[in-house]
Amino acid sequence: MELSIPRLVRFPWRECYQLCKPKVVALIVFTAIVGMLLSTDGMVPLDTFVFATIGIGLGAASGAAINHFVDQRIDAIMERTKNRPLPQGQLTPRMALTFAISIGMLSMLILYFLVNPLTALLTFISMVGYAIVYTMFLKRATPQNIVLGGAAGAAPPILGWAAMTGEVNYDALLLFLIIFVWTPPHFWALAIKRRKEYAKADIPMLPVTHGVIFTKYHILLYTLLLFAVTLMPFVTQMSGLIYLAGAIALGIGFIYHATKLCCTEGDQHSMKTFGYSIFYLSALFAFLLLDHYAREFIRAFFLT
Repeated sequence: MELSIPRLVRFPWRECYQLCKPKVVALIVFTAIVGMLLSTDGMVPLDTFVFATIGIGLGAASGAAINHFVDQRIDAIMERTKNRPLPQGQLTPRMALTFAISIGMLSMLILYFLVNPLTALLTFISMVGYAIVYTMFLKRATPQNIVLGGAAGAAPPILGWAAMTGEVNYDALLLFLIIFVWTPPHFWALAIKRRKEYAKADIPMLPVTHGVIFTKYHILLYTLLLFAVTLMPFVTQMSGLIYLAGAIALGIGFIYHATKLCCTEGDQHSMKTFGYSIFYLSALFAFLLLDHYAREFIRAFFLT
């Protein structure tokens, strides 16, 4: 008589990982880390830094996974998203939602007990803002969805700042403002390329409702506004000349891409503009860090 050995059920780690939008979350966590490091002169507390990074990262991943759950019908229609785990049937909706809620709860526990209640509260608000307010309502209601919903995506530097200091001050809000103004030109460049898919899915993105030319000029307008906003850390003496040089160079590059997008037909330069926008934000925040520690080094050198 043969004994049948039950096969072990494989937990779909890879599919759950894809739900978390790892590339997006990586940028979110990076900007949160910059907020942590800029908030403090010298070294930050290592334990708080680690727990805050994990907690904020899990919170962002939870919001991304809920976005997958809510948008599964839309994702199945759009070419860019049709291979995601839910449209492909690699995960059940129930499993995806359970995973999203579980890591969201873990995020709250870590931040509340091992960081501070303010960071937990702000992270929870940003999760709700992205996963519920933006994804379920704004995205489907108005072509200004990405402008209004961008506040949730701009929150990470504030979360990082609050994690280290237990408060939110003007400098933290300035970092928030930079990402808030960056979000529309970043996302609209992608929306121009994918406008037919958004129209098919009945999502009122700006290129769908107002046309490509109108959207291009809005991208240029927001890029010029972003250039002005990114000078404010220098004006307020939050950052110095190293950051200023980087912000000007990067800003000129973004204006160049936005201008070229306006001068080309259709969506010919949209993905290059989108790609540059990601590089732009990463490099801008890297310049903030470089400037911060360069000034710390100079102060320490002259005080010794």
